[in-house]
Amino acid sequence: MSTIRVKETHTRLQALAVISACALAVSGCATAGRRARAKAARDKAAVAEERTQAAEIPDVDVSEASVRGNDFATAPELETIHFEYDSANLPDAAAQTLKKNAAYLKSQSGLEVLVAGSCDDRGTVEYNLALGQKRAKEVREYYIRLGVPAAALGTISYGKESPLCSDATEECRNRNRRAETKVRAHAAPAPATAAESIQP
Repeated sequence: MSTIRVKETHTRLQALAVISACALAVSGCATAGRRARAKAARDKAAVAEERTQAAEIPDVDVSEASVRGNDFATAPELETIHFEYDSANLPDAAAQTLKKNAAYLKSQSGLEVLVAGSCDDRGTVEYNLALGQKRAKEVREYYIRLGVPAAALGTISYGKESPLCSDATEECRNRNRRAETKVRAHAAPAPATAAESIQP
């Protein structure tokens, strides 16, 4: 084989190697580009979902805003109810429990009531605060339909920040998806100041 042919063959092989390398580089760039676009789309969807979830957070009901505080406690006569995953609908099994709770609350006229909604560990903090509030409001409205005075009923949501357990099991998560009914003695009105007690 002549030197010229060897050089030509060598040049062709080099050209093929360069072309192959370029093709691989272009393919790699295309794959990286697709991955980057897919990640950007996922990030955009996650941001949109968080905004939607944040927009679902309900406003505070002014009529119950005075029924607040840290001095509410559970009572043995009041049972906790549990919810299905990602739901604020009252389960059928909860009706009988809430009827018993309502009968007790109506028999204790000096009590203020706080319904506390809680969630399991899945979902964002904002979403779970909204869901816990919806659960608490569902229970409050059911109590009102059963004759418990609305003025004595408040709600609060703990979202996923007040778990009863922390195991990653369905049994544990079911315990955390709940609404608790807590009570305290009716707060006495603040005493009148000296200036308020002076009659004109």
